[in-house]
Amino acid sequence: MSDSYLAAGTVGEPLANIAIFALFVAVTMVVVIRASRSNATASDYFTGGRGFSGPQNGIAIAGDYLSAASFLGIAGAIAVYGYDGFLYSIGFLVAWLVALLLVAEMLRNTGKFTMADVLSFRLRERPVRTAAALSTLTVSLFYLLAQMAGAGGLVALLLDIKSKTGQSVVIAVVGVLMIVYVLVGGMKGTTWVQIIKAVLLITGAALMTVMVLAKFGFNFSDILGSAQEAVSGSTSKAVASRDVLAPGAQYGANETSKLNFVSLGLALVLGTAGLPHVLMRFYTVPTAKEARRSVVWAIGLIGAFYLFTLVLGYGAAAIVGPDRILSSAGGQNSAAPLLAFELGGVILLGVISAVAFATILAVVAGLTITASASFAHDIYASVLKRGNADESAQVRVSRITAVVIGAMAIGLGILANGQNIAFLVALAFAVAAAANLPTIVYSLFWRRFNTTGALWSMYGGLISTIVLIIFSPAVSGTKSSMMPGSDFDWFPLSNPGIVSIPLAFALGVIGTFVGGRRPEDPEKAVEMEVRSLTGVGAEQAITH
Repeated sequence: MSDSYLAAGTVGEPLANIAIFALFVAVTMVVVIRASRSNATASDYFTGGRGFSGPQNGIAIAGDYLSAASFLGIAGAIAVYGYDGFLYSIGFLVAWLVALLLVAEMLRNTGKFTMADVLSFRLRERPVRTAAALSTLTVSLFYLLAQMAGAGGLVALLLDIKSKTGQSVVIAVVGVLMIVYVLVGGMKGTTWVQIIKAVLLITGAALMTVMVLAKFGFNFSDILGSAQEAVSGSTSKAVASRDVLAPGAQYGANETSKLNFVSLGLALVLGTAGLPHVLMRFYTVPTAKEARRSVVWAIGLIGAFYLFTLVLGYGAAAIVGPDRILSSAGGQNSAAPLLAFELGGVILLGVISAVAFATILAVVAGLTITASASFAHDIYASVLKRGNADESAQVRVSRITAVVIGAMAIGLGILANGQNIAFLVALAFAVAAAANLPTIVYSLFWRRFNTTGALWSMYGGLISTIVLIIFSPAVSGTKSSMMPGSDFDWFPLSNPGIVSIPLAFALGVIGTFVGGRRPEDPEKAVEMEVRSLTGVGAEQAITH
């Protein structure tokens, strides 16, 4: 352990850390302001005018998707639990195959601004848009909650802020910055922030990976062996008894934990294709071909990054040690910053932490603009104003909504502070997989699917997931719960995906048959099928 760590009681130099943070915020704010100059229409504000190429959008998707959970949460989970922690990396990556094969191109061809554009295309517009907007807002809030918790833990570690009040102030500052990015830059500004952040994050992770491998003579087996030795030498009996090279350290204790493993895997693999902020990115490209290219680029970048997390996680266990990680201000989430400090001192720590902070800011900005666009376009313009709201009014309402959502995210982030953020993101994936994916798949591929089926599936998936989360160990009943002093966890699984996702798919089928054979709009159904497969009729679409 470094002398500066012992002497300062914190990691690195707080002034240096703050300076690097401030530099990143200043640079990205300039980029956002410059991008905002061309925000003339609602399409510019919500989708960047569909002016990004496939590679640009692919990098931005990677920036949007590689959240604080990917960098801080997964590295920490692997450092503490080993093999079981790597499940998050596998699940998050495999999920992109579902998105690529099932939704990316068809969604781009069928919609305009939001996910609800697709779901309401051939169904009764107002009830379906309302349900889709509520689902979007819920998923976005869960995801925001995870990012805010990550911000609190990261800055607490770097500035040695141990009090919950101080960490709450940090979360509030992140929330305010997020709101400013969205109000000023819209989707164009947010996209450029995500591109910058993706390049920095992947480059930083690659650099740290090479440094860890170099420390062990580029022998990955030595890293694994040293990690197991460090875990076995832990002062905690619970940690020391783990075999981090084999499955079961986190999910193998009993049948319930094994079910948790399956449930988490389902949520991760199926959740991506239902995440509104990821789906909205497909509208920022001009053609269906570019939508496909953007997903291919995203898969390549994300796949490389998750391979880096394997080295970083086990490297943190070997070099830093699980005891120091768990006893630090940020808990599990501090594994990557602590590893950076051991590898490169104050400078590398400051750079990597600034990248992690940038990760949080970029992702929360993307989530906020998605949620605010959904409310403005789906609820305000389509439901309340029945399609009679002009574009300037939609943008104005979206900005007001961004402020409200930002305030809610700050409050929920303070409540969730201290939780493992990879786990919190998995809850957002469970909501997305249950509330959105079944309806998207049925709308695109099942001509008989009707409004009743859509509403049963969306509301059933959304309500069942939320209820099961509230009454799960994630919220109460254990020391690591959000409310450790309470105990109302009658549902035994921390992630409800194994119940809520099949239930939502079943409710979509049952609701469709209950709704009868009454066709919603046969002509619209045919038009949707042709448009989704060819792009003919989509805004600025070009067939290839």
